[in-house]
Amino acid sequence: MARIEDPLLPRLRETLQRYLHDELIPMEKELGLGYEDKFSRELVRSVWKRARALGLYGPQLPPELGGQGLSYRALCVLKDDVAASGAILFPHVLGDWGGPSRIGSLAQYATPYQRERYILPVVNAERGACFAMTEPQSGSDATRLQTTAVIDGDDYIVNGTKHYISASTFADFAVLMCVTDPEKGADGISALLVDLDQPGVKLTYDCVPMTGQYVDADIVFDQVRVPRRNLIGEPGQGFRIAMNRVSVNRLLHCPTMIGLARQALRLALDYAQHRQQFGGPISRFQAIQHMLADMATALYACEHMVLATAEQADAGMDVREAASMCKLFVSERCFEIADKAMQIHGNVGVTKNHPVEFIFRRLRLYRIVTGTSEIQRNTIAKGLLK
Repeated sequence: MARIEDPLLPRLRETLQRYLHDELIPMEKELGLGYEDKFSRELVRSVWKRARALGLYGPQLPPELGGQGLSYRALCVLKDDVAASGAILFPHVLGDWGGPSRIGSLAQYATPYQRERYILPVVNAERGACFAMTEPQSGSDATRLQTTAVIDGDDYIVNGTKHYISASTFADFAVLMCVTDPEKGADGISALLVDLDQPGVKLTYDCVPMTGQYVDADIVFDQVRVPRRNLIGEPGQGFRIAMNRVSVNRLLHCPTMIGLARQALRLALDYAQHRQQFGGPISRFQAIQHMLADMATALYACEHMVLATAEQADAGMDVREAASMCKLFVSERCFEIADKAMQIHGNVGVTKNHPVEFIFRRLRLYRIVTGTSEIQRNTIAKGLLK
């Protein structure tokens, strides 16, 4: 059956390339931005707002939420493009860090009040959100959460700590997974919308990852009073809401890895053709050629695996196992691509904050985040054996 391309994609790709190369990257160079800089909220939000004005911010959202209903497959193409561009602030362009990707799946559960106060301000690039599930002792076992929310009149009283929460640095509120009924296990976990400027909420920034980027924080909740109307869906529905988000989220991490690996391959090709050793470019050596061939082959496999799975998601299929296969395969192969790119660059590639060195560090991180490779293997095997 012939594939039907999303008609929005060519225009959005063209708009994205113009914005990246005519505006964002020149601005980054003018400001002298580096990979490990702390970016102000004002700077980040200026990117959000400009991307929103161009139709790039959360294009996968349905039209009734101000999006364009972009397919998952087309979104994967855009995410690959933006990550491959070399822009330092690229995760903010499509709304990955604090933007629509954090809240899009919640719209179906949101009340009118929640839409007005939380969902739409994120869609409109006015507020940032983070998804707070991981805890210091729970890791990949989301059913072992210890953060509690106890009813007190018209409010919940929230206590607990969330660990290494992505995009919390740029967030105004958290989608918080917490225990509302400890006797029911996973069925006792609920989801709350919690403003991070509430009394009793504290963010600590000690968990700087190996990338050196200030994106993640721990969030401490100490007797935080949250209105009961901030409950998303029904009590005990939080775990299911979270798991529905996680499968597609794992898939949508993959094109970012592919884009970074694509940039690493491009840099390696350029370096191999210009680096002179023993009377000519190193690209004439078979050892270098074989590394480049392996990198290109792995990239081709990763790209088409992800696009095929995205098409399944667009068709409404359950992609739990397929998304885990993508996350496992892509994270490991793309890291190998970065490793080979570093090898080709030699001492240049291991220089701190060289693009290849940074990509190497960032892609190593992806074998951990959104479920480790071992967790993905568990999910795949469980699907095979059930």
